[in-house]
Amino acid sequence: MSQPAIQQVFLKRIFALLFIPAFMAATPILRAQSAAYTQVHDATPLKAPAGARVAIVEFDDMECPMCGQDNPLLMGAAAKYRIPWIRYDFPLPFHAWSFQAAVDARWFDTKSKKLGDDFRNAVFANQRSIETPADLRAFADKFAQQHGIGFPFVVDPQGKLAAEVKADYALGQRVGIEHTPTIWVVTNQTTGVPYVEVVDPNHLYAIIDQALAETANEKPPAHAARVPHRKTSR
Repeated sequence: MSQPAIQQVFLKRIFALLFIPAFMAATPILRAQSAAYTQVHDATPLKAPAGARVAIVEFDDMECPMCGQDNPLLMGAAAKYRIPWIRYDFPLPFHAWSFQAAVDARWFDTKSKKLGDDFRNAVFANQRSIETPADLRAFADKFAQQHGIGFPFVVDPQGKLAAEVKADYALGQRVGIEHTPTIWVVTNQTTGVPYVEVVDPNHLYAIIDQALAETANEKPPAHAARVPHRKTSR
């Protein structure tokens, strides 16, 4: 083996010895950061709505891949347990079309709550085919057509729907949201902390089971704080 070749092999081994341990040491830190709980500053929206013992609260971004990945799980849990699923908009500023998607969803809400939720679920299911605002527009047009309605050229002429999305985002900031999705299982308990964050989606059903068990003797409140929210059907 020539001298340059020997030097090259030596350098590669030195690089491996230095890089691999550093990478392995950093990996648990990255995992720990991704699994960190949200520091809640304002827990106002983290309560079950009137008439419910337990509910799911989610702050999501319709362009967020993890939100899309978790959406079927949340749909299944809300249906299985027949509990409210409260969805707040938290469109991240660096996403190209998520804010407009939230506005579009609220436009479909004005036709029917179910239609708005169906649009959200359809967007999450088709995220990979929506890359630009133009793709989103085409998707919304097609969705409206499939449901026998016309989608307007100007969706929100007075900016009312956009203001609602911004209000959700501001609420999320007050709560302390730092990433999407952020998901809680909330209860109507008046003592202790009435919410548990779902950091690992694999634990969602277990957390709901525990919440239902803990509130088995609780009477659902007849009234709840006036916090703007959107519920799926139970």
